[in-house]
Amino acid sequence: MAPRPPDEIAPAVADVGAIGGYFELAQGEPADAGWRPLQDLLTGRSTLAAKIDEVARALGTRERRVAASIMFQGLAARLWSPPVGLAAVHGLLADLGPRELRWLPAPSGPLPLRAARLTGEHVRAPGQAAAFLHRQVVTEQLEPLATTVAGLVELAPGLLWGNAASALAGAVQAVARARPGAADAAVTLGRELLAIGRLRGTGELAEPVPGRPFFVRRSCCLFYRVPGGGKCGDCALLSGRERREQWARATEESGGVA
Repeated sequence: MAPRPPDEIAPAVADVGAIGGYFELAQGEPADAGWRPLQDLLTGRSTLAAKIDEVARALGTRERRVAASIMFQGLAARLWSPPVGLAAVHGLLADLGPRELRWLPAPSGPLPLRAARLTGEHVRAPGQAAAFLHRQVVTEQLEPLATTVAGLVELAPGLLWGNAASALAGAVQAVARARPGAADAAVTLGRELLAIGRLRGTGELAEPVPGRPFFVRRSCCLFYRVPGGGKCGDCALLSGRERREQWARATEESGGVA
């Protein structure tokens, strides 16, 4: 791996941000004093308790454990997306740990994130990035977040890490759809990560159609308990028939390429 200058990383960050809101990353020192260190969110009991209540109101549920589960998965998706996109699309490992990132409270949508200073390294094969991303996202960010959430609401560890894996798979799927040329790299990276540590055994990243990965998780995020909710596309509660129909639709949408 070779260190890359900030003026090379910044355009890559902007390019990946165009994939969608979960991939966006503001750059530079903020003018708004409301930006806070990410670490304050990951370990802040009162901040996370307020966010759980906020999500519960938005979902229309009185079950705080359901709201906490959905909140954790949303935050995990936000933390996975920029580094996964950079690694898969540009072969870059950006230093986006909790010391480098800041967040801004927002009433809805993906959590605004900012990196005041961008540094990183280049790798030839994105699959080699798995250990780096696991340490950065899982060890440094999601483990403290999971510990704080579990101290507020009773949730099974398997559910939380299933949510983390599902969020990772969602980032992989988004990259594969938006940047077909990076689909193989994204799937390789996702599978490498799903074989490490707490993510191991959480589910399988299948690819019934080339470039159209699907995640099949072994737990449930509890979204089906939300009023008007249902089963997610990767839910362990889906029947084999429902899964086959889902994949058949993907094959049909891809033009029949299998």
